[in-house]
Amino acid sequence: MSPRLLPWLLTIVVLVAAGQVARADDAIWNKVREGGYALLLRHANAPGTGDPPAFALGDCATQRNLDDRGREQARRIGATIRQSGITVTRILSSRWCRASETADLLDVGRVEPAPFLDSFFAGRGSEESQTAAFRQAVASVGPDEVVLFVTHQVNITALTGEVPRSGEMVVLKAGLAGGEPIGRIAF
Repeated sequence: MSPRLLPWLLTIVVLVAAGQVARADDAIWNKVREGGYALLLRHANAPGTGDPPAFALGDCATQRNLDDRGREQARRIGATIRQSGITVTRILSSRWCRASETADLLDVGRVEPAPFLDSFFAGRGSEESQTAAFRQAVASVGPDEVVLFVTHQVNITALTGEVPRSGEMVVLKAGLAGGEPIGRIAF
């Protein structure tokens, strides 16, 4: 094969793969429109890990926060939800600034703070009780509802076993035992 063809072939592979991802996302959105789904969104990009030692829940200046890329990512996620024709019936968010700011920037509805979605990373909460409350919240999503939970990687992983990236959504068919994952959508 000619070395000059390699860049073109790679471009074709990327475009075909992107089309497959778009079709997979469309299939997930089509299901979500039916209702009875929980959308578990890891907050948008916030550089670093955990929070500084002086962390205070009510003071964003002491926390790890979204950067400009994260803010744009959150806006893009919200635009995608709206363009997909999804009506979010409730939005619950961790009280951590990076999660609540993500939820606000989505601009898809009124955001309700939910302490069970707060991060329990580095002993800042109780994994067991928060995961039980999260499981119950997902189980209580009605058949005509789409509930968006904006939280942290540790919370989503504890509930589903999935390890989402920043700004990635795990989609669950709501029900007992914390719901059934049907896919992930990266933004």
